[in-house]
This record gives sequence, structure tokens and C-alpha cells, in this order.
Amino acid sequence: MLVKTKYFGEVDLPEEKIVTFDRGLIGLNQYKRFTILYDSDKEEANISWFQSVDEPALAIPVIKPWLVKEDYNPVVEDELLSDLGDLTEENLVVLLTMTVPQELENMSVNLKAPLIINSDTRKGVQVAVENKDYEVKYKVYDVLNKKREA
Repeated sequence: MLVKTKYFGEVDLPEEKIVTFDRGLIGLNQYKRFTILYDSDKEEANISWFQSVDEPALAIPVIKPWLVKEDYNPVVEDELLSDLGDLTEENLVVLLTMTVPQELENMSVNLKAPLIINSDTRKGVQVAVENKDYEVKYKVYDVLNKKREA
């Protein structure tokens, strides 16, 4: 399937790379189908792009939570995850959306509303976690710089 994107041009995407969010994303519930794209050939890039399959301009940078907060452990009601199928350590994918402004030192991730994906069923959901101490704009510039230097 050919998918038009704002940042990557036209991408030939196999169906098995599409993840369906039946409820859409928070504030963007009209968009239901997404894929994850990487800036480089390696799929282990720290930051990747959560790209809408249906809206070329909708691409959100995402990152794995443990890269910015090693003890990240979101508390989520089981009912919110029931549509995803059986989640295991092997098929569970958790991503945090990022905001990358002009002033990179203000780069942040949303700890409060992670994307949770079952890689086996290719279904996902964005949920608001119950953790009171998780911020919507958790600054990560210094954290990522320290990791790069290590």
C-alpha cells in the first residue's frame, strides 16, 4: 500500500505494518490507522515517527519511555486495554509522544498519555494513565544528552 507522508514522501507500506487505533488518538479521534517510520534504516533509532496512514501531515515524533524515564510504570485500567487482545512482555509496545519545539532545550514527552500497542494484533490505544506524578510535558533534553554522552 502506498502511503503519502509529509516528511518521508510516498512510502510503500505492507499491511502488517499498520496499527489500528479504534478510538483514534486523544484529540484526534478521526484518525485510526498509523504506522511507525524511522529516519534511518535501523529500527532501533531512539526517536521514530508515528505516521497517520490517512493524513499525510499527521506525523508525531515518539520515543520508548525507558529512554527518558527508566522507572516508567504507567497505571492503566485493564478495561482500557481489553480491545488490544492478550498483552505479554513480547508483544507490548509502549511509546511516548514528543514535542520538539524550535528551542530544543524545551523538548518534552507526554508521560500522562502513552500509546500502547499489541504488536501481535496490531491494535493500539492512547490512554490517560492514573499516575498523578506523570507530567504531560516532561522535559527530556538534558536526559537525552546525558544518554548520548554515556
